[in-house]
Order: sequence, then C-alpha cells, then structure tokens
Amino acid sequence: MTLRKDAVAGQFYPASSQEIETMIKHYNTILDDNLTESSLLKLQPRAIIVPHAGYVYSAFTANFAFRLLANAQAKRVVVIGPSHKIYLKGTSISEYDAYETPFGNLPINTPLVNDLKERFSLSFIPEAHHEHSTEVQMPFIKKYDPNASVVELVYGDEDPERLAKLINYLMEDQESVVVISTDLSHYYDIEKAKNLDSKCMEAVANLDPDKLHQGCEACGKIGVQALLLAAKQQELKPIILDYRTSADASGDTSQVVGYMSAAFIS
Repeated sequence: MTLRKDAVAGQFYPASSQEIETMIKHYNTILDDNLTESSLLKLQPRAIIVPHAGYVYSAFTANFAFRLLANAQAKRVVVIGPSHKIYLKGTSISEYDAYETPFGNLPINTPLVNDLKERFSLSFIPEAHHEHSTEVQMPFIKKYDPNASVVELVYGDEDPERLAKLINYLMEDQESVVVISTDLSHYYDIEKAKNLDSKCMEAVANLDPDKLHQGCEACGKIGVQALLLAAKQQELKPIILDYRTSADASGDTSQVVGYMSAAFIS
C-alpha cells in the first residue's frame, strides 16, 4: 500500500489526535453557545469552501464548515486545493492508496481517481501533493466523516472552466461532496484586508464568478471560481458561514490573512 505521509503535522496542525479533538470540542462549544441561527448546524452541504492556514488561525472557520459536512454522510470527499510549492500546469490527482492523518488513515478512492483521470485527462505529479492546502483538510474529514474515502486534486495554472466541468461531474453524484481550499487576502492591514475579502465573499454569496476579478485576492481563486460556475449549473444556494482574519488569533492588525468558510446546499 502506498501511503501519503503527513507532511505538515506538528506545524500547521497538531500531530496528536487528542489535541485536535480538544480544539474541535472548544470550537463547537463556541458555536453551540453563540450561534443565533442554530438551524445552520442542520444543513447538508454538497460543497464547502474552507481555509488552509495553521489551525490556530483558521481552524475555527474551517471547523464550522466540516461540522456541517458531517451531516451529508458522504461516501466520497474530493478535496481541491492550489499548489503553493511547485509550478503546476493543470491539475494533479493523487494516486496514493491512503492518506495519513492523526485520526488514522483515510482511504483514497481509486475507482474515482481512475475515472477522473481518464475523463478529464489528469496526471499524477507526486511532488505536487506535499501540499498543505489539501493536507490540513484531511484530519477534519477523518474526524467528521470517518467512513468516507477521499480524492485529492492539486491545481496550478488551470482553466477554471475546465475544473468546473470536473466539479459539476462530481456533484451529479449525491454521495460525493467537494471541498474547495483557499485563504483570502495576504499581509495587508486589517482594513484593506476586510475590503478585499468582502469582494470575495460577495462573489460567493451571489454565485458571481466575475466579481472574483474585481478586487478579490485569494490563493485558491481558481478553485472558488470553478465551484461557483458548477454551483450555478447545479442550482445550489451559497451560505457564508464564517469570516475572520489572523488578527483574531495573533492580535496583529498590521499584516493579516483572511479566512472564510461557506456551504453550498441544494
């Protein structure tokens, strides 16, 4: 069996499942005690958008979306994130057999991998998969949907329309869900960051891919645009779940990173 070993455990997120459990329990207590629209917690999304920074900064925002994803009880979870480490033309699909997480290994869905490879002419570029934008989502998936299998897609210079066709194909299967990984603006002061990030959230809330190109800065903008295109075709409804910046954790408002989570429901 080929195992995709964790590459950023102990850096972006705790290597201990118990530590992650403690974090998640804390975040869920905050949600339970403070969420005014408790009906949100019953939603069953077909897709979510989540951030991918270190858990201390962005895991509250991501956890909100993954808590909802648990309601879907999906058999297959497809995680799509941007490549940060290498230049990549197009999209790479992971051909490992399993993905290591602190909660145990996640099986990779080989039949779906093979189907997507053939249908969308994808290849496997191993060095593209030492990627934190996708890895940080895997512990959440194993925690909230422990019986699911996963597919990991990492893209670089990719056409959003092409990726949208793949996402649309995936969402025709009611037992599959899509996870799009992105952070928002990087290293502006908090006021400018909030202004830029509001454009991203407006684009998502209105299923408006064009709005993404009117000031939104996001490292995973290609994936977000692809999801918006597919969600329009699938007639999904977007819901912004949470927004915050790194300043909420660090207190530093001079150079912040923005984080958003969103759910897309039928």
